[in-house]
Amino acid sequence: MEDERLSRPDLVADALSRFERAFGQPGRFLNAPEVWQPGLEIEDARDDLEEVMRHLPRGARIDLGRLITRIDAEFERRTLPDPGRQPECTAGCWWWWRIRER
Repeated sequence: MEDERLSRPDLVADALSRFERAFGQPGRFLNAPEVWQPGLEIEDARDDLEEVMRHLPRGARIDLGRLITRIDAEFERRTLPDPGRQPECTAGCWWWWRIRER
């Protein structure tokens, strides 16, 4: 992530709202509507949250971590593991390797 994106004051709120919208959809359908933000997947939102976590002070990191734990649990519940090979560029980012309805 570029440093300029990290400095956006609405980065966390935007990421959380993408999950809220996606989780409001029925079943395993988790894409944001195309008219909302074309090409921006919720996995990108999870990447944003992961990056922000690296820069937060301990207390804020714990608080955001609690939200992320709930997001991850719901994302895992609504997707399936992808048995395919994982490229190195997504190492450690399990959320990119989940199967979901499109």
